[in-house]
Amino acid sequence: MKDTILKKFKEVYGDMEGVKAFFAPGRVNLIGEHTDYNGGHVFPCALTIGTYGAARVRKDRKLRFFSMNFERLGVIESDLDDLKPSKEAGWTNYPKGVMWAFGEKGFKIPWGLDILLNGNIPNGSGLSSSASVEVLTGYILKEFFGFNVNNQDLALIGQFAENNFNGVNCGIMDQFAIAMGKRDHAIFLDTADLSYTYAPVRLEGAKIVIACSNKKRGLGDSKYNERRSECETALAELQKVVKIEGLGDLSEEQFEEYKSAIHDPVRVRRAKHAVYENQRTVKAVEALKANDIVQFGQMMNASHVSLRDDYEVTGIELDTLVEEAWKVEGVIGSRMTGAGFGGCTVSLVKDEAIDTFIKQVGEAYQSKIGYAADFYVVEIGDGPCVL
Repeated sequence: MKDTILKKFKEVYGDMEGVKAFFAPGRVNLIGEHTDYNGGHVFPCALTIGTYGAARVRKDRKLRFFSMNFERLGVIESDLDDLKPSKEAGWTNYPKGVMWAFGEKGFKIPWGLDILLNGNIPNGSGLSSSASVEVLTGYILKEFFGFNVNNQDLALIGQFAENNFNGVNCGIMDQFAIAMGKRDHAIFLDTADLSYTYAPVRLEGAKIVIACSNKKRGLGDSKYNERRSECETALAELQKVVKIEGLGDLSEEQFEEYKSAIHDPVRVRRAKHAVYENQRTVKAVEALKANDIVQFGQMMNASHVSLRDDYEVTGIELDTLVEEAWKVEGVIGSRMTGAGFGGCTVSLVKDEAIDTFIKQVGEAYQSKIGYAADFYVVEIGDGPCVL
Protein backbone atom coordinates (compact mmCIF):
# COMPACT_ATOMS: atom_id res chain seq x y z
CA MET A 1 0.00 0.00 0.00
CA LYS A 2 2.91 2.37 0.73
CA ASP A 3 4.12 2.13 -2.89
CA THR A 4 0.58 2.68 -4.16
CA ILE A 5 0.04 5.91 -2.21
CA LEU A 6 3.50 7.29 -3.02
CA LYS A 7 3.00 6.59 -6.74
CA LYS A 8 -0.40 8.31 -6.63
CA PHE A 9 1.04 11.24 -4.65
CA LYS A 10 3.58 11.86 -7.42
CA GLU A 11 0.83 11.62 -10.04
CA VAL A 12 -1.41 14.12 -8.19
CA TYR A 13 1.12 16.59 -6.74
CA GLY A 14 4.24 16.26 -8.88
CA ASP A 15 7.64 16.06 -7.21
CA MET A 16 8.29 13.87 -4.15
CA GLU A 17 10.63 16.03 -2.10
CA GLY A 18 10.00 15.73 1.65
CA VAL A 19 7.13 13.21 1.31
CA LYS A 20 6.51 10.74 4.14
CA ALA A 21 4.02 7.85 4.34
CA PHE A 22 1.84 7.10 7.38
CA PHE A 23 -0.81 4.67 8.62
CA ALA A 24 -3.56 4.83 11.26
CA PRO A 25 -5.81 1.81 11.91
CA GLY A 26 -9.55 1.46 12.00
CA ARG A 27 -11.12 -0.02 15.12
CA VAL A 28 -13.83 -2.40 16.16
CA ASN A 29 -15.43 -2.49 19.58
CA LEU A 30 -15.76 -6.06 20.85
CA ILE A 31 -18.22 -5.12 23.61
CA GLY A 32 -19.31 -2.02 25.53
CA GLU A 33 -21.51 -0.03 23.14
CA HIS A 34 -22.93 3.43 23.87
CA THR A 35 -21.20 3.31 27.25
CA ASP A 36 -18.32 5.64 26.37
CA TYR A 37 -20.29 8.89 26.86
CA ASN A 38 -22.01 7.42 29.93
CA GLY A 39 -18.85 7.05 31.99
CA GLY A 40 -18.65 3.28 31.46
CA HIS A 41 -16.16 0.75 30.13
CA VAL A 42 -15.47 -0.14 26.51
CA PHE A 43 -13.37 -2.91 24.97
CA PRO A 44 -12.19 -1.92 21.49
CA CYS A 45 -9.17 -3.00 19.46
CA ALA A 46 -7.29 -1.45 16.55
CA LEU A 47 -7.37 -3.34 13.25
CA THR A 48 -4.81 -4.07 10.57
CA ILE A 49 -7.05 -2.24 8.07
CA GLY A 50 -7.16 1.55 8.25
CA THR A 51 -6.13 4.78 6.56
CA TYR A 52 -2.87 5.21 4.65
CA GLY A 53 -1.55 8.70 4.01
CA ALA A 54 1.28 10.45 2.23
CA ALA A 55 2.08 14.06 3.10
CA ARG A 56 4.62 16.83 2.83
CA VAL A 57 5.01 20.35 4.17
CA ARG A 58 4.51 23.32 1.81
CA LYS A 59 6.25 26.70 1.93
CA ASP A 60 2.95 28.63 2.15
CA ARG A 61 -0.31 28.36 4.16
CA LYS A 62 -2.21 26.41 1.52
CA LEU A 63 -3.76 22.98 2.20
CA ARG A 64 -4.34 20.48 -0.57
CA PHE A 65 -6.22 17.22 0.03
CA PHE A 66 -6.77 14.24 -2.25
CA SER A 67 -8.47 10.93 -1.39
CA MET A 68 -8.10 7.80 -3.50
CA ASN A 69 -11.48 6.76 -2.06
CA PHE A 70 -13.14 9.83 -3.61
CA GLU A 71 -11.00 10.34 -6.72
CA ARG A 72 -13.83 12.02 -8.67
CA LEU A 73 -13.67 14.95 -6.20
CA GLY A 74 -10.09 15.65 -7.30
CA VAL A 75 -7.82 17.89 -5.22
CA ILE A 76 -9.75 19.87 -2.60
CA GLU A 77 -7.96 23.09 -1.67
CA SER A 78 -8.19 25.03 1.56
CA ASP A 79 -6.08 27.32 3.72
CA LEU A 80 -4.73 27.25 7.27
CA ASP A 81 -6.19 30.72 7.78
CA ASP A 82 -9.66 29.54 6.77
CA LEU A 83 -10.33 26.51 8.96
CA LYS A 84 -14.08 26.30 9.27
CA PRO A 85 -16.45 23.40 8.57
CA SER A 86 -18.50 23.48 5.38
CA LYS A 87 -20.67 21.08 3.42
CA GLU A 88 -18.58 21.68 0.30
CA ALA A 89 -15.41 20.57 2.12
CA GLY A 90 -16.87 17.04 2.44
CA TRP A 91 -14.45 14.51 3.94
CA THR A 92 -11.72 17.18 4.37
CA ASN A 93 -13.69 18.54 7.34
CA TYR A 94 -12.08 15.73 9.38
CA PRO A 95 -8.40 16.61 8.79
CA LYS A 96 -9.21 20.34 8.85
CA GLY A 97 -11.01 19.87 12.17
CA VAL A 98 -7.86 18.34 13.67
CA MET A 99 -5.70 21.20 12.36
CA TRP A 100 -8.16 23.66 13.89
CA ALA A 101 -8.13 21.70 17.19
CA PHE A 102 -4.31 21.76 17.33
CA GLY A 103 -4.51 25.56 17.04
CA GLU A 104 -7.16 25.73 19.77
CA LYS A 105 -4.86 23.69 22.05
CA GLY A 106 -1.99 26.13 21.50
CA PHE A 107 -0.12 24.26 18.75
CA LYS A 108 0.12 26.69 15.86
CA ILE A 109 0.70 25.04 12.49
CA PRO A 110 3.26 27.16 10.63
CA TRP A 111 2.97 25.80 7.08
CA GLY A 112 0.42 24.23 4.81
CA LEU A 113 0.49 20.62 3.62
CA ASP A 114 -0.17 18.43 0.61
CA ILE A 115 -2.00 15.33 1.85
CA LEU A 116 -3.15 12.20 0.02
CA LEU A 117 -5.21 9.49 1.74
CA ASN A 118 -6.28 5.98 0.85
CA GLY A 119 -8.38 3.99 3.30
CA ASN A 120 -9.23 0.29 3.17
CA ILE A 121 -11.89 0.64 5.89
CA PRO A 122 -15.33 0.38 4.29
CA ASN A 123 -16.68 3.96 4.24
CA GLY A 124 -19.68 4.64 6.50
CA SER A 125 -19.38 1.15 7.99
CA GLY A 126 -18.98 2.08 11.63
CA LEU A 127 -15.32 0.99 11.79
CA SER A 128 -14.33 4.58 12.44
CA SER A 129 -12.93 5.76 9.15
CA SER A 130 -13.43 9.35 10.35
CA ALA A 131 -11.58 8.80 13.65
CA SER A 132 -8.84 7.00 11.72
CA VAL A 133 -8.42 10.07 9.49
CA GLU A 134 -8.39 12.32 12.59
CA VAL A 135 -5.68 10.34 14.40
CA LEU A 136 -3.66 10.04 11.18
CA THR A 137 -3.82 13.81 10.66
CA GLY A 138 -2.70 14.44 14.25
CA TYR A 139 0.17 12.00 13.81
CA ILE A 140 1.26 13.72 10.59
CA LEU A 141 1.23 17.15 12.31
CA LYS A 142 3.19 15.83 15.30
CA GLU A 143 5.75 14.18 13.00
CA PHE A 144 6.32 17.17 10.71
CA PHE A 145 6.15 20.01 13.23
CA GLY A 146 7.59 18.34 16.33
CA PHE A 147 4.59 19.09 18.55
CA ASN A 148 5.00 17.71 22.08
CA VAL A 149 1.95 15.42 22.10
CA ASN A 150 1.64 11.71 22.84
CA ASN A 151 -0.81 9.25 21.30
CA GLN A 152 -3.35 9.75 24.08
CA ASP A 153 -3.26 13.50 23.38
CA LEU A 154 -3.92 12.73 19.69
CA ALA A 155 -7.04 10.79 20.71
CA LEU A 156 -8.33 13.68 22.84
CA ILE A 157 -7.57 16.24 20.11
CA GLY A 158 -9.39 14.05 17.56
CA GLN A 159 -12.45 13.82 19.82
CA PHE A 160 -12.32 17.58 20.48
CA ALA A 161 -12.30 18.19 16.71
CA GLU A 162 -15.20 15.82 16.10
CA ASN A 163 -17.29 17.41 18.89
CA ASN A 164 -16.51 21.07 18.29
CA PHE A 165 -15.66 21.35 14.59
CA ASN A 166 -17.81 18.63 13.03
CA GLY A 167 -20.65 18.76 15.57
CA VAL A 168 -20.79 15.05 16.37
CA ASN A 169 -21.20 14.50 20.09
CA CYS A 170 -19.03 11.34 20.10
CA GLY A 171 -17.31 9.81 23.11
CA ILE A 172 -13.57 9.12 23.35
CA MET A 173 -13.55 5.43 22.41
CA ASP A 174 -12.91 5.55 18.65
CA GLN A 175 -9.97 7.91 18.68
CA PHE A 176 -8.51 6.25 21.80
CA ALA A 177 -8.66 2.73 20.35
CA ILE A 178 -6.98 3.90 17.14
CA ALA A 179 -4.28 6.02 18.76
CA MET A 180 -3.46 3.48 21.49
CA GLY A 181 -3.85 0.23 19.53
CA LYS A 182 -1.61 -2.75 20.35
CA ARG A 183 -1.26 -5.90 18.24
CA ASP A 184 -3.25 -8.93 19.52
CA HIS A 185 -4.65 -6.91 22.44
CA ALA A 186 -7.90 -5.09 23.07
CA ILE A 187 -8.08 -2.03 25.31
CA PHE A 188 -10.16 -2.24 28.48
CA LEU A 189 -10.84 1.47 28.89
CA ASP A 190 -12.73 3.21 31.68
CA THR A 191 -14.08 6.24 29.83
CA ALA A 192 -14.83 8.04 33.12
CA ASP A 193 -11.13 8.64 33.88
CA LEU A 194 -9.27 7.23 30.81
CA SER A 195 -7.56 4.56 32.91
CA TYR A 196 -6.94 1.51 30.74
CA THR A 197 -5.28 -1.88 30.58
CA TYR A 198 -4.39 -4.01 27.57
CA ALA A 199 -5.99 -7.47 27.59
CA PRO A 200 -4.55 -10.14 25.29
CA VAL A 201 -7.14 -11.50 22.86
CA ARG A 202 -6.22 -15.15 22.34
CA LEU A 203 -8.61 -16.59 19.81
CA GLU A 204 -7.05 -20.01 19.29
CA GLY A 205 -8.90 -21.56 16.39
CA ALA A 206 -11.20 -18.57 15.81
CA LYS A 207 -11.19 -15.19 14.06
CA ILE A 208 -12.94 -11.85 14.26
CA VAL A 209 -15.28 -11.46 11.29
CA ILE A 210 -16.86 -8.11 10.52
CA ALA A 211 -20.02 -7.98 8.45
CA CYS A 212 -20.75 -4.61 6.86
CA SER A 213 -24.47 -4.04 6.31
CA ASN A 214 -23.78 -1.52 3.50
CA LYS A 215 -26.58 0.61 4.87
CA LYS A 216 -25.02 4.04 4.90
CA ARG A 217 -25.55 6.27 7.89
CA GLY A 218 -24.25 9.65 8.93
CA LEU A 219 -23.47 9.89 12.64
CA GLY A 220 -24.36 13.57 12.89
CA ASP A 221 -27.82 13.17 11.38
CA SER A 222 -28.57 9.80 13.01
CA LYS A 223 -30.36 9.45 16.32
CA TYR A 224 -26.98 9.28 18.08
CA ASN A 225 -27.24 12.73 19.67
CA GLU A 226 -30.84 11.97 20.68
CA ARG A 227 -29.77 8.81 22.59
CA ARG A 228 -27.01 10.76 24.27
CA SER A 229 -29.43 13.45 25.38
CA GLU A 230 -31.90 10.83 26.73
CA CYS A 231 -29.09 9.37 28.86
CA GLU A 232 -28.05 12.81 30.10
CA THR A 233 -31.61 13.54 31.20
CA ALA A 234 -31.90 10.13 32.90
CA LEU A 235 -28.59 10.77 34.68
CA ALA A 236 -29.79 14.18 35.94
CA GLU A 237 -32.97 12.53 37.30
CA LEU A 238 -30.96 9.78 39.04
CA GLN A 239 -28.52 12.32 40.51
CA LYS A 240 -31.40 13.75 42.57
CA VAL A 241 -31.57 10.48 44.53
CA VAL A 242 -28.07 8.95 44.30
CA LYS A 243 -24.56 10.44 44.21
CA ILE A 244 -23.10 9.44 40.82
CA GLU A 245 -21.02 11.13 38.12
CA GLY A 246 -22.17 8.92 35.24
CA LEU A 247 -24.50 5.99 34.57
CA GLY A 248 -21.41 3.77 34.55
CA ASP A 249 -21.10 4.31 38.34
CA LEU A 250 -24.18 2.17 39.02
CA SER A 251 -24.35 -1.59 39.50
CA GLU A 252 -27.40 -3.45 38.13
CA GLU A 253 -28.83 -3.73 41.66
CA GLN A 254 -28.43 0.01 42.33
CA PHE A 255 -30.08 0.83 39.02
CA GLU A 256 -33.10 -1.33 39.85
CA GLU A 257 -33.29 0.35 43.28
CA TYR A 258 -33.23 3.94 41.95
CA LYS A 259 -34.74 3.70 38.45
CA SER A 260 -38.15 5.03 39.61
CA ALA A 261 -36.48 8.47 39.73
CA ILE A 262 -36.47 8.45 35.89
CA HIS A 263 -39.84 9.83 34.80
CA ASP A 264 -40.10 8.39 31.31
CA PRO A 265 -40.21 4.66 30.41
CA VAL A 266 -38.10 5.22 27.27
CA ARG A 267 -35.37 6.93 29.31
CA VAL A 268 -35.52 4.06 31.83
CA ARG A 269 -34.69 1.62 29.00
CA ARG A 270 -31.89 3.84 27.65
CA ALA A 271 -30.30 4.15 31.10
CA LYS A 272 -30.77 0.45 31.79
CA HIS A 273 -28.77 -0.39 28.67
CA ALA A 274 -25.95 1.95 29.70
CA VAL A 275 -25.73 0.42 33.20
CA TYR A 276 -26.13 -3.24 32.23
CA GLU A 277 -23.85 -2.97 29.18
CA ASN A 278 -21.11 -1.51 31.35
CA GLN A 279 -21.37 -4.43 33.79
CA ARG A 280 -21.47 -6.89 30.86
CA THR A 281 -18.22 -5.41 29.53
CA VAL A 282 -16.46 -5.82 32.88
CA LYS A 283 -17.65 -9.46 33.09
CA ALA A 284 -16.73 -10.17 29.46
CA VAL A 285 -13.14 -8.98 29.97
CA GLU A 286 -12.86 -11.11 33.12
CA ALA A 287 -14.07 -14.09 31.08
CA LEU A 288 -11.49 -13.40 28.38
CA LYS A 289 -8.70 -13.15 30.94
CA ALA A 290 -9.84 -16.52 32.33
CA ASN A 291 -9.69 -17.88 28.75
CA ASP A 292 -13.47 -18.47 28.79
CA ILE A 293 -14.25 -17.48 25.22
CA VAL A 294 -17.71 -19.11 25.37
CA GLN A 295 -18.77 -16.79 28.21
CA PHE A 296 -17.32 -13.83 26.28
CA GLY A 297 -19.46 -14.82 23.27
CA GLN A 298 -22.60 -15.03 25.43
CA MET A 299 -21.94 -11.50 26.69
CA MET A 300 -21.63 -10.30 23.06
CA ASN A 301 -25.02 -11.85 22.25
CA ALA A 302 -26.65 -10.28 25.32
CA SER A 303 -25.14 -6.93 24.34
CA HIS A 304 -26.90 -7.07 20.96
CA VAL A 305 -30.26 -7.92 22.54
CA SER A 306 -29.94 -4.89 24.84
CA LEU A 307 -28.93 -2.60 21.95
CA ARG A 308 -31.92 -3.89 19.98
CA ASP A 309 -34.59 -3.80 22.69
CA ASP A 310 -33.54 -1.20 25.29
CA TYR A 311 -31.39 1.21 23.28
CA GLU A 312 -33.13 0.69 19.92
CA VAL A 313 -30.17 1.45 17.69
CA THR A 314 -29.97 -1.72 15.58
CA GLY A 315 -32.56 -1.76 12.79
CA ILE A 316 -33.52 -4.59 10.42
CA GLU A 317 -30.14 -4.76 8.66
CA LEU A 318 -28.01 -5.30 11.77
CA ASP A 319 -30.62 -7.55 13.41
CA THR A 320 -30.70 -9.76 10.31
CA LEU A 321 -26.91 -10.09 10.25
CA VAL A 322 -26.74 -10.97 13.96
CA GLU A 323 -29.76 -13.27 14.09
CA GLU A 324 -28.52 -15.18 11.04
CA ALA A 325 -25.04 -15.39 12.61
CA TRP A 326 -26.51 -16.96 15.76
CA LYS A 327 -27.90 -19.81 13.59
CA VAL A 328 -24.46 -20.84 12.30
CA GLU A 329 -22.66 -23.60 14.18
CA GLY A 330 -19.20 -22.38 15.15
CA VAL A 331 -20.25 -18.80 15.92
CA ILE A 332 -19.05 -18.01 19.46
CA GLY A 333 -20.79 -14.63 19.66
CA SER A 334 -22.17 -11.89 17.42
CA ARG A 335 -23.42 -8.35 17.95
CA MET A 336 -23.77 -4.99 16.26
CA THR A 337 -20.79 -2.71 16.78
CA GLY A 338 -20.45 1.05 16.50
CA ALA A 339 -23.17 3.67 16.74
CA GLY A 340 -25.81 1.48 15.08
CA PHE A 341 -28.52 2.43 12.54
CA GLY A 342 -26.49 0.61 9.89
CA GLY A 343 -22.78 -0.04 9.93
CA CYS A 344 -21.34 -3.38 11.03
CA THR A 345 -21.60 -6.45 13.17
CA VAL A 346 -18.66 -8.17 14.85
CA SER A 347 -18.63 -11.93 15.29
CA LEU A 348 -16.20 -14.43 16.77
CA VAL A 349 -16.23 -17.41 14.44
CA LYS A 350 -14.35 -20.70 14.62
CA ASP A 351 -11.89 -21.07 11.74
CA GLU A 352 -13.64 -24.09 10.22
CA ALA A 353 -16.99 -22.25 10.19
CA ILE A 354 -15.87 -18.99 8.52
CA ASP A 355 -16.72 -19.97 4.91
CA THR A 356 -20.13 -21.34 5.94
CA PHE A 357 -20.76 -18.22 8.04
CA ILE A 358 -20.03 -15.85 5.15
CA LYS A 359 -22.11 -17.89 2.68
CA GLN A 360 -25.10 -18.57 4.94
CA VAL A 361 -25.36 -15.13 6.56
CA GLY A 362 -24.63 -13.42 3.22
CA GLU A 363 -27.37 -15.30 1.35
CA ALA A 364 -29.96 -14.78 4.09
CA TYR A 365 -29.14 -11.06 4.24
CA GLN A 366 -29.31 -10.57 0.45
CA SER A 367 -32.63 -12.38 0.31
CA LYS A 368 -34.21 -10.40 3.18
CA ILE A 369 -32.67 -6.93 2.68
CA GLY A 370 -32.33 -6.91 -1.11
CA TYR A 371 -28.64 -6.04 -1.38
CA ALA A 372 -25.40 -7.69 -0.32
CA ALA A 373 -23.38 -7.40 2.88
CA ASP A 374 -19.57 -7.42 2.80
CA PHE A 375 -17.47 -9.59 5.08
CA TYR A 376 -13.96 -8.94 6.44
CA VAL A 377 -11.86 -11.41 8.40
CA VAL A 378 -9.68 -9.05 10.43
CA GLU A 379 -6.71 -9.10 12.76
CA ILE A 380 -5.92 -6.89 15.75
CA GLY A 381 -3.13 -4.43 14.94
CA ASP A 382 -1.03 -1.58 16.31
CA GLY A 383 -1.72 2.16 16.51
CA PRO A 384 -0.52 4.89 14.09
CA CYS A 385 2.97 4.84 12.58
CA VAL A 386 5.32 6.18 9.94
CA LEU A 387 5.63 3.62 7.14
